[in-house]
Amino acid sequence: MAPVRLTVNGVARDVDVAPDMPLLWVLRDVLQLTGTKYGCGAGFCGACAVRMGDRVVRSCQLSIAEAAGKSFVTIEHLAAAGGASVQKAWIEADAAHCGYCQAGLLIAASVLAESKSPLDDDAIDAALGVHLCRCGSYPRVRLAMKLVAAGLKKKG
Repeated sequence: MAPVRLTVNGVARDVDVAPDMPLLWVLRDVLQLTGTKYGCGAGFCGACAVRMGDRVVRSCQLSIAEAAGKSFVTIEHLAAAGGASVQKAWIEADAAHCGYCQAGLLIAASVLAESKSPLDDDAIDAALGVHLCRCGSYPRVRLAMKLVAAGLKKKG
């Protein structure tokens, strides 16, 4: 077993783990980045979502062998990676309740905000509705994304 190199939050890291270990456990247990959460372990809930380039991936479903050579952003680095406006909107809309799903939702929201898609209800629901929120904060999440859209219009 040779170490696997990947970039996490802008830092190249070598990890020496079994090739089938999910990225989620590498992040949490090896790299001590515990903001990414374990939810269902089957890729359905989105609590474990991280950013890979301009995509959202479920880290519980991505083996470290598949992650080799790729770059990831976790919730711990979201503001530095351009997600500060999303985080501010989340606070303003009071979108977080228990908070368990929030790391994955914020990652997905930042990818959506940076896409060229209009931030209308359909786009928001398509991108963020696939994340399971046990508290049902979807209306506040939608409001937060509308705040992000309004901010983007002011800048643009």
